[in-house]
Amino acid sequence: MSRILLATLGSLGDLHPYIAVGKALVARGQQVRLATSIDYRARVEAAGLEYAALPPALAELGEPQQIAPYFFDPWRGPQRLFEAMINVPLRGAYEALRSATEGVSIAVSHPLTPALALLCEAHARPWLSSVLAPCSLFSVRDPPVLPNVPWLHQLPRIGSWPHGAVHRLVGAAMRRWERPLHALRAELGLAPIRGAQMLDGQFSPFGTLALFDPQLAAPQSDWPARTMLCGAALHDAPDPEQLEPSAHERLERFLAAGAPPVVFALGSSAVWLARDYWPQAIAACSRLGVRGVLLSGTPLQRSLPPTVAAFDYLPYSQLFSRAAAIVHQAGIGTLAHALRSGRPQLLTPAGFDQFDNAARAARLGVGRVLPFRRAHDPWRLARALRRLLDEPAHARAAAQAADTSGRLDGAGAAADHIMACLRALPA
Repeated sequence: MSRILLATLGSLGDLHPYIAVGKALVARGQQVRLATSIDYRARVEAAGLEYAALPPALAELGEPQQIAPYFFDPWRGPQRLFEAMINVPLRGAYEALRSATEGVSIAVSHPLTPALALLCEAHARPWLSSVLAPCSLFSVRDPPVLPNVPWLHQLPRIGSWPHGAVHRLVGAAMRRWERPLHALRAELGLAPIRGAQMLDGQFSPFGTLALFDPQLAAPQSDWPARTMLCGAALHDAPDPEQLEPSAHERLERFLAAGAPPVVFALGSSAVWLARDYWPQAIAACSRLGVRGVLLSGTPLQRSLPPTVAAFDYLPYSQLFSRAAAIVHQAGIGTLAHALRSGRPQLLTPAGFDQFDNAARAARLGVGRVLPFRRAHDPWRLARALRRLLDEPAHARAAAQAADTSGRLDGAGAAADHIMACLRALPA
């Protein structure tokens, strides 16, 4: 039996895949330690995994309603997130991970845990890198849709050089952001790297686990060496600290009372942008004469019509497959569950990888894209939903995508790759 360390930071979409992989490893007889923010300790331990603290705590970043617009700004948001999640806690994260790796045979990093890559490199410890979405592989041959320049994908294809130029610009910007990372590399006696640590430097020579579904992106020649496309690793459980233990019963009563509803879900991060969004969602349902379920993150301080129900949190597996359609932010975790539901989707990306995820889902034919900033207009939202519901091709494509993705076990495939890597290590 070996002990394996998984490290991750971010939203629930960043946490749940590693819980899923951890449970798959435990089922294979391994011990698993998961290092992440203190905010998620209860979720990690409820899954039967050993918890290790990894800064920063999400609560230290500020009130979610205030910091969400700050981080989701299309131009400055990524740098702000980088500063708050990587640069500021870097030294503390390195020390926490040094403690967490004691007794560990192999570690797995997340894109927001570069300190683990530095630690393993400095101490010659085996590790695997991992990504959750295609855009994190930074392919020029299959370039991502970027939130601040989505028009780049609408240009006629004239080779990969425009995307290569953008890749170089992004790399130069990130190199400036990550000066503390390069300073720490020097202190550890590691050789300097020419490019950005968070681009080419984040990938392990032992291999990279790509934890997204193959139908979203096919392997490319410029992916990191030894990339293993596993499929989405899914974990879907009630919040162990949920304040509404009767949510499941209330949901069942609502679903039994009428036609399948349109479900509005914004994950665990974009949901904090939605203060004035929920009234528009309710208004859109009224315009269309459909029922709705809102996954609002926090209690809504407003009365609801009898055709609409709101819940702070529900496991997607309880709800998505029973919807008429799903409106969501195209976070990679939400998208993975939506693809398995067999229901058409209205994709409303708000930032980061969501624009690329939404574009890839739209190419599958499972739905339509309406950027989140436009979804605040109930007329636009209702019109997009009507087009989605009235087009049978979306329902057919959604059913086909569900059939394909339902055959995958991304967590099991990732666990098998980790076990194979363990077996290949010197005794």
